[in-house]
Amino acid sequence: MKYNRLVTPVLKWVGGKRQLLSEIRKYIPKKITTYYEPFIGGGAVLFDIQPKQAIVNDINKELINLYEVIKDNVDSLIEDLRKHKNEADYFYKIRVADRDKKVYLNLSKVERASRVHYLNKTCYNGLFRVNQAGQFNSPFGRYNNPNITNEITLRAVSKYFNDANIIFKCGDFEEGVKGIRKGAFVYFDSPYDPVSDSSNFTGYAKGGFDRNEQIRLKKLCDKLDNKGIKFLLSNSATDFILELYKDYNIEIIKAKRTINSNADKRGEVDEVLVRNYE
Repeated sequence: MKYNRLVTPVLKWVGGKRQLLSEIRKYIPKKITTYYEPFIGGGAVLFDIQPKQAIVNDINKELINLYEVIKDNVDSLIEDLRKHKNEADYFYKIRVADRDKKVYLNLSKVERASRVHYLNKTCYNGLFRVNQAGQFNSPFGRYNNPNITNEITLRAVSKYFNDANIIFKCGDFEEGVKGIRKGAFVYFDSPYDPVSDSSNFTGYAKGGFDRNEQIRLKKLCDKLDNKGIKFLLSNSATDFILELYKDYNIEIIKAKRTINSNADKRGEVDEVLVRNYE
């Protein structure tokens, strides 16, 4: 399977790893039987290394549906995307669809995927955010010429999904690694521990991801380590995270925060890469 540089994230995602790929790439093992990513999000690392066999998971049903449609029905998705308009009134009409279950349940998989892709390309800061009811609530972005159809990237990602052996799961992160065997490799990119109360963002799925969840994730890492399975984990460099993973190898790296409603709070921040191997 030939590496394709056109295979890149189709969505802009909070915490996306495109800017950190050069750092993350240093720690990806040379030999991997199966690549696991239980918090796939925008998929920057998956698309960068393009493993031949992968099991990817996310709790966000709309995200996984989009990936499945890209794999199975990319032509219909592109055709549906062409109908969308970069207009505020139209944007809010499409956004409100998930408020009415009758309307939403009548949407096909392709229409749901098209809606999510369109909203991501035209909403403010490309921010995929839902409220506690699981409803998309980012405002209109007012871009001059957003790439709504995104055809080149969608076709490249579809080809990769079909050339490789990719299994999609939608559920809890522990389910995302169920049945894992030695020789596999796991990359965890969970919602980050907030560096401050105001920076807390867990709105990519209803329910959020608090410190109890961070502890549950650490316990899963311990289980993987005991099985001799290599893992790499990204998070913010808070005292809580540094203490939680103190028994593992920790690298502190600089990352640029590009999504924040307050422009003064965009800039370089410390993040960690945690791993259980040399």
